[in-house]
Formats: sequence, C-alpha cells, structure tokens
Amino acid sequence: MRSEFLARAEAYRAEIVGLARRIIQTPSPSGREGEIVQLIASEMQAAGFAKVWTDPFGNVIGQVGDGPVKVAIDAHIDTVEPGNRDLWERDPYSGDTDGTWLYGRGASDQKAAMAAMIYGMKIMGELGALDDFTVYIVGSVLEEDCDGLCWRYIIEESGLRPDFVLITEPTEMRVNRGQRGRIEVRLRVAGRSAHASSPELGDNAVYKMARVVAELERLNERLPVRPVLGKGTIAVTEISSQSPSLNAIPDVCEVHLDRRLTVGESKDQVFRELEDALRRAGIAGTVRELVFDEPSYTGLRYPTEKYFPVWLEAEDALITRAAAKTYRRVFGRDPEIAHWKFSTNGTVTAGVYNIPTVGFGPGAEALAHAPNERVKIEDLVFSAAFYAAFPATLLTELAQDSHKKGG
Repeated sequence: MRSEFLARAEAYRAEIVGLARRIIQTPSPSGREGEIVQLIASEMQAAGFAKVWTDPFGNVIGQVGDGPVKVAIDAHIDTVEPGNRDLWERDPYSGDTDGTWLYGRGASDQKAAMAAMIYGMKIMGELGALDDFTVYIVGSVLEEDCDGLCWRYIIEESGLRPDFVLITEPTEMRVNRGQRGRIEVRLRVAGRSAHASSPELGDNAVYKMARVVAELERLNERLPVRPVLGKGTIAVTEISSQSPSLNAIPDVCEVHLDRRLTVGESKDQVFRELEDALRRAGIAGTVRELVFDEPSYTGLRYPTEKYFPVWLEAEDALITRAAAKTYRRVFGRDPEIAHWKFSTNGTVTAGVYNIPTVGFGPGAEALAHAPNERVKIEDLVFSAAFYAAFPATLLTELAQDSHKKGG
C-alpha cells in the first residue's frame, strides 16, 4: 500500500521533474552559484516557505515551520565543471529526460535533490505534517571546492545551529550514516641545483622525493581496516618540482597528498605517519597542512584548514532509527543502511560540531563528477516523499526516546 506521502509526490511528478530540469539547466560551478541561488529562492517562495533568505556567504536558506526542534535538510547546489564535452552523449546542461532518467551535470550530485526537497516541504504542508519543529532547506555553496565550509559559516557566523541534519548527497536511496574523513597536505623536500651536464655536483630533489613516494606507497598498504567505513588510504595526487632551468638539477620537489581517514584516525596521527615515512626514506622534508582561502560568489572569504573529520552515526542512533522508520513509513519496506565513499557536508555538521547527521538522496555516488551524469526520475519523486515525512517521524522518535529515558 502506498503511503499518502508517496501518493502526493507521484501527483507532483511532472512539477518535480520540471524544477529539477530548470536547476540542471542553470550552470553553477563552484564559486559561480549566484544565478542558481536566485532561481531556488524564487521556487521556495512560490512553494509557500515561511521565510527565504541568502546569507553573506551565499547559501540560500528556506524556512518551514517555527517549532523548537530544528531540522536542516541540505543540498549543495554547486557542481564541478562538465570536463571533456566529447565524452557526453547529451549536452551537460540540457536537463534532458527520456521518461526514466534525467540527465545533466549535477543530476546526481546533487541538484535534483534540491527539487525533491522543495516539493517535499510543499507536500509536508499540504498533508498537515507540520509539528513542533522548524525545517531549514539549505542550498549550500562552494562544497565541491571545500566540503563543509558552507556549514562552518552557517553555524559560526549565521547563528543557525540545527539539532539534526539530513544530507541529500546521492545514496542510491539507501540511508547513509557516515563517511571517511580526509586531510590534504603538501610534503616538500629540498635539494641542491647544478647544471644538468654535471648532475653529480647537485642533489636532485626529485630523486629524493622518489624514495619518499615509495615509502608512502608502503604506508598505504599498512593502514588499518575498520568495520563499516573500511580502510584508511593515502595517495599522491600531484607532484611538482622547480629548478633554475630545464638544464638544471631540481632543488625543490613537492607532492600533494590525499589522506582518507577511517574510524579512529586523527590529524595528529597523519603527521606522525608522514614524519615516519621521511625517516624511513632517510630524507629530510617538511609537511604542511593546506588551507582553503578562496572567495564564494559573493566575494566573501572564510579561510579554513583542509581537514575534514571522519564521522559515523551508530546504527541504533536516534537519527538513524528515524531515517529508517521514515523509509518504512513511506515505502513499506526496510532500507539498506550504508555509508558514502566520498566526503560530504556531514564532515562539518557531524564531524566537527557533533550534530546528529544522516543521509538520503536520489542518484548514484559513482555518477558524481562523471560524464553522462543522470538520476532516476522515480528516485527523485520518491525522495520528495521521504523528505516530506522525515521531520515529523524524527520528532516522534525523539519524543519516544525522551519518554523512555524519563522512565
């Protein structure tokens, strides 16, 4: 038997798909989200949101309800660039549909989810599912360049700190309860320049770095495997050197490292591992954590370290139970409980601020950043029903949990 939420979402299928198409057809690479913010704000107002505003960083926020329990449902509305358009079978900004799939950059990651969120709130209001809560629908910016930075600003500067967060990154309609963390660092070694015709007179920084890279490869093999989130990893993603000329021995070599963190791993541990890799290679070097300091489309800078903590909600945590109960209520079956491989804004809401966070969204993680990105229309409609039912279900679970604790 279909739930009333799903029946209402099906009735809005054409409208949900139409809005998702318009959002996909509006390019919004990171740092250039101004036009899409205006579109989303207008759609929130048309859907009857109680309040709609854009903060100084550029995030667009719509409010529904005015109760004491604050629930945020987040979708980042920036995307990566299309890349090589020759790899696309359709124009990446066409918003084409064949009745089963909706195509375009951001379809999975994660513009289509915003359309489902807006209509989810419209459905929630029509079904009288508003209760003692406030829902904030957040279209966050600059996530592709620095995940979570938008939420650092919202919490630290806007004074909006939700009690619970639902992330709508693609989950293939599973309930996701965490992700690995990551840290970005630069490792640098120095050498001594000499003319390339007499290399023995110099100290080649590239050769020295080669020994360090070999140790980093061995370090990756030693990193631990943990339940649920799996193995931590380290990868060299860029290498560069400098020398006085192409006829000279390089005197500096640097590598960029992407270190994925599993449960129990920390930033301090990463720096100890890298110092140990240098020691094992017999090479002196320096390790530097990176800082993101690029402006949002409004021109505002909000510098932050490029450290994104791991987070994992327990399977029996209140918010995980509430998401699973919402799924059963809407779809009449049990959900699959999973986690993301990539990083999301949850790295800040849950990883930094310990706000209970869970994920549910249309689309596939494997299609993110890929050519021919697409999302199933059925999943888009189903997600709208889920978002409509989630806040009230969460509130019920919260009340039941409080009653049990009160004896």
